[in-house]
Amino acid sequence: MTMDERVGELARIRGEAVEAAPKATEAQHAKGKLTARERIELLLDAGSFLEVEQLRRHRATGFGLEAKKPYTDGVITGWGTVEGRTVFVYAHDFRIFGGALGEAHAAKIHKIMDMAISAGAPLVSLNDGAGARIQEGVSALAGYGGIFQRNTRASGVIPQISVMLGPCAGGAAYSPALTDFVFMVRETSQMFITGPDVVKAVTGEEITQNGLGGADVHAETSGVAHFAYDDEETCIAEVRYLLSMLPANNREKPPRTASADPADRRCDALLDLVPLDGSRPYDVSEVIEELVDDGEYMEVHERWAGSIVTALARLDGDVVGIVASQPRVLAGVLDIHASEKAARFVQLCDAFNIPLVTLVDVPGFLPGVDQEHGGIIRHGAKLLYAYCNATVPRVQVILRKAYGGAYIVMDSRSIGADLSFAWPANEIAVMGAEGAANVVFRRRIAAAEDPDALREQLVKEYKAELMHPYYAAERGLVDDVIDPADTRTALIGALAMLRAKHAVLPARKHGNPPQ
Repeated sequence: MTMDERVGELARIRGEAVEAAPKATEAQHAKGKLTARERIELLLDAGSFLEVEQLRRHRATGFGLEAKKPYTDGVITGWGTVEGRTVFVYAHDFRIFGGALGEAHAAKIHKIMDMAISAGAPLVSLNDGAGARIQEGVSALAGYGGIFQRNTRASGVIPQISVMLGPCAGGAAYSPALTDFVFMVRETSQMFITGPDVVKAVTGEEITQNGLGGADVHAETSGVAHFAYDDEETCIAEVRYLLSMLPANNREKPPRTASADPADRRCDALLDLVPLDGSRPYDVSEVIEELVDDGEYMEVHERWAGSIVTALARLDGDVVGIVASQPRVLAGVLDIHASEKAARFVQLCDAFNIPLVTLVDVPGFLPGVDQEHGGIIRHGAKLLYAYCNATVPRVQVILRKAYGGAYIVMDSRSIGADLSFAWPANEIAVMGAEGAANVVFRRRIAAAEDPDALREQLVKEYKAELMHPYYAAERGLVDDVIDPADTRTALIGALAMLRAKHAVLPARKHGNPPQ
């Protein structure tokens, strides 16, 4: 056989690996789903994908497997670029064994994960698989164990993004849960530990796959999904956008871009966006939009735990993470879910050298039996721990009210914020004036001839004495009281000064954060 013939044979084999099963491709398209290779083409820059172990096949026997040994073994692995930066990827190919994971399939994923960690580049998984390959038994389960171990080893080292584009059941759901971000597509992707049939058999409850573990459920109720979209094309485009704001690894800073939005732009709209009356709601998203470059930001967990907003944006071309109270939802209180959401986001930003800006308008923690019994103490402590542990530049801005323990937790100076700014109408106190007066002057009010008149007088006195806008500034707990219109300029200047911040933590194996 000549070399030309050998090359021709190689081309035929590669064609067989790429084309796979034409009927299965038609079935995939009929469901409104793209194939694994089509997804990779959308994710990566054109012509940049380099595939590894394309010709790998399984070695399993029994249950008819020895008669069916397709190339790739149902997963495509390799690397390419997104906006010129290296990204590693693996994509389950549902056309082959339903994307189910076997020993060879797992080995390919292990290899690409190891390569991503070694190269210090992000890893994106395009998930569309039927779980463990039952015919291979415990070997398939061990393959998942190897993935989980590598997910954990890569955590905080390289960005890991899971894109759910089909079913993900049983133990397979734990790999996405270990990664930094989870994207889902409505109607076509689901995640659950036990499916509807098992739920019905054990509990008697009847529910659909989407009702149990669809994109909206995980984006709104469970908080498992950070993002949910209507179609694959939009979903993958948003993955590319997210990657443009993340560093390649924990040793680098996020990519900086040139900004046409002036650093000294005044934000006069802020004077009217936030009402002086602390009981009136407003949308903090409008405040964020006014502050950041070109009004563009990417909200994380937008539909879960709505009383707090977490978002990635740019200020003068530099990426920042924003944590903001949302007075439009539950008056902006911190509850169990809001604490978890913000804590996870703070940890992410700290791991990948993304400075933190915290916009505070918080009346406290949500009271109630359900919250206390649900563990608001330990869940709230997660956010406290995350901020106290963070070494990235941290700037706090108090927009309006900041009461009690929630003020401390929202990155106050006392827990390590580098700088704290406040607007002229800020109220920093143990609690609201009405509640404070009722506690401090309870006996005087009860004994008064006109309790309501005395209460009103004492509330005014308490506000004048302890809740005026300059009380915290006079004691060094706020660095400056600023004109709201100058907030963007103040933030950019502060973060520029803090760009070279370096903090040394005590030597330890790892902390023991509250669970």
